[in-house]
Amino acid sequence: MAADEPWTGDDQDHNDGCHARWQASLNRSTAQSGYRDEWYDAQCGGCLFWIALSGQLGQDYGACSNPGSSFDGRVRFEHDGCENVAGRADGSFG
Repeated sequence: MAADEPWTGDDQDHNDGCHARWQASLNRSTAQSGYRDEWYDAQCGGCLFWIALSGQLGQDYGACSNPGSSFDGRVRFEHDGCENVAGRADGSFG
């Protein structure tokens, strides 16, 4: 990407690097042993306070805006979760 071009957020190498770095900060992973069944319904992407990023990263990542969460103001993976998930009334995700 040239320095004079507007940033679109759709640079695959950059996004792959972000994904690799950000995966290290997961609170919960569906791949971990001990992942509880009830956590499937308490993932960030289904939270009322989830704000998806734009571009390709927004397909998997968003910002937490839940004032009751320790992740407030931080980028989170949509399948991560916390104890303060506020489910959406319509049950939508992402």
